[in-house]
Amino acid sequence: MIEIRDLTKKFGDFTAVDHLNLTIETGEFFGLLGPNGTGKTTTLSMLSTVLLPSEGEILLDGKKLNRKASAEKRKLCVITQEYSMRQDMIMDEVMEYQGRLYFLPKKIIKERTDALFEFAGLTEYRKRTVRHLSGGMKRKLMICRALLVEPEILLLDEPTAGMDAISRRQMWNLLRQLNGRNMTIVLTTHYIEEAQALCGRIALVNQGRLQKLDTPDHLIGELGNFAVDEMDENHLSTRYFHNRDEAIAYLSSVGNQASLRATTLEDVFVECAGRRL
Repeated sequence: MIEIRDLTKKFGDFTAVDHLNLTIETGEFFGLLGPNGTGKTTTLSMLSTVLLPSEGEILLDGKKLNRKASAEKRKLCVITQEYSMRQDMIMDEVMEYQGRLYFLPKKIIKERTDALFEFAGLTEYRKRTVRHLSGGMKRKLMICRALLVEPEILLLDEPTAGMDAISRRQMWNLLRQLNGRNMTIVLTTHYIEEAQALCGRIALVNQGRLQKLDTPDHLIGELGNFAVDEMDENHLSTRYFHNRDEAIAYLSSVGNQASLRATTLEDVFVECAGRRL
């Protein structure tokens, strides 16, 4: 379990994360959403101890997480937005290099690499250099590299950025399988439908502060499960309704072009964060 208590990070006079309090249960798929510059990546950086908090603390299974807590740090692995791999290495070399950093025996590295490549559907590409991999394959390789050391918690910062729709869905399936094995996953993403599809709970943060925390269904239900989009000249406005009959009645009364649809988590995001940009 991850406990975040009054977590704060300041850069000079700027407060990137402002007294954030969260509890993430073991085996949970947890989403961290918010506008650009709202502190999501900074929070992950503190979870991975790349950055140290200005105030507050992080507890991992009841023990304080810091750079000296090697046993706790080994439970965590972070996958960043950037492709942090040498471009001239083949996939097998990337995995072997990672294993040696963690002093894993060569036999264990090979056994785990074989299993992970099979799991991720990368076996037939293992002799290909990183520079010749597609974006989706690079992301999968980064996950395999992280899993080689068998972490308990996976921190994902925009894991599907730049992927096409098919590769993104393949990554979703891979992450669901990992979470099904009781791995705790913390995800930041700008693809709101991704968070809605994957996460059991969502934290919406804005200007470094926690704004809402709930399941996607509850957040959507709070806003209203039915949305009517109305187009007036060049302006699109949306009204939300808890009752379908009320939404249909309003739709029938609108003179302009309008349509009825189901409310999504993106609507919640826009209502909570977008209007404050």
